[in-house]
Amino acid sequence: METKYWVVDKTVENPGAYPQLAEAAQLLKEKQTVAFPTETVYGLGADATSDEAVDKIFKAKGRPSDNPLIVHIAEEKQLEELAEEIPETAKVLMKAFWPGPLTLVVKVKKGALSEKVTAGLDTVGIRMPRHPVALALIRMSGLPIAAPSANRSGKPSPTLARHVREDLAGKIAGIVDGGETGVGVESTVLDVTAEVPVILRPGGVTKEQLEERIGKVRLDPGLKGTGAGTRPKAPGMKYTHYAPDAPVYLVDGSTAFMQRMIDAHREKGEVTGAIVTEETSGIVRADVVAVCGRRASLETVAHHLYDTLRSFDAQKVDVIFSEIFPREGIGRAIMNRLEKAAGHRYVKEEDVQ
Repeated sequence: METKYWVVDKTVENPGAYPQLAEAAQLLKEKQTVAFPTETVYGLGADATSDEAVDKIFKAKGRPSDNPLIVHIAEEKQLEELAEEIPETAKVLMKAFWPGPLTLVVKVKKGALSEKVTAGLDTVGIRMPRHPVALALIRMSGLPIAAPSANRSGKPSPTLARHVREDLAGKIAGIVDGGETGVGVESTVLDVTAEVPVILRPGGVTKEQLEERIGKVRLDPGLKGTGAGTRPKAPGMKYTHYAPDAPVYLVDGSTAFMQRMIDAHREKGEVTGAIVTEETSGIVRADVVAVCGRRASLETVAHHLYDTLRSFDAQKVDVIFSEIFPREGIGRAIMNRLEKAAGHRYVKEEDVQ
């Protein structure tokens, strides 16, 4: 399959001036798959009402069919067409955070979407992205758009159109290049069907920000690792995600301990990689050192995390060691992604004598 490629200015002040977007929207209407930028990561979009179109997402990504998809909309009235009901909690959060990196899980209206989107569940995750290109494309298509991240399943999510090309060229109909994405990690997924709303995936809107608006919010126990045989309620809950080719180990300990771990593997002849922050970049020595941001500003870590993880594949490293981060604010989302990338593999200084 030939993959069309369009470059669009990320501001898209006048969508009518971009015939590329009209061409991309037409492909979506024809039940094809098109990758496009959002404020979080690049998404791989298709008509969320069509089994045929949604099947093409799963095929292109190699994605397990029991992993539900998030639906993207451009107008609040679309939510009324897709949701059985809209809880008051959802309305408060929509006013505060839409458009933006917050996905709300609501009861799905029967027959409104392809069942392949919901993976057979009676709920669906819906969000309104904040990226002008995404909003313009969705409006021009006139459709609700199912869109997981535009990468091969299990690999780090794409924050540049180049990442999409590396993973999916020849497997999808088109890529809209709107430049680098902003937040860098996916949206927060919040189940508002529960009496106390539940975070199913931490992301661009933090637990603390949610609680400022609606009071108590719980973290789903499945975030610690969902066992085999369970059916995930949101993307990213069950399977290893965001992983580079080499195994990743999360280092719970001092910088000196991290260096000892790296040195031990180098002595065995392995090519080592290290994920560090600007604060430790001059201290940790490995064959490949990738700086993912500043510990003093975790937003910078979130922004660069996936590009950092992807960078190791080109360097052909054998093993990667990563710093860990506080589980508060955006740090909760960063650690969720790192634990998925590492398959929850930790090396703890207190366990190594």
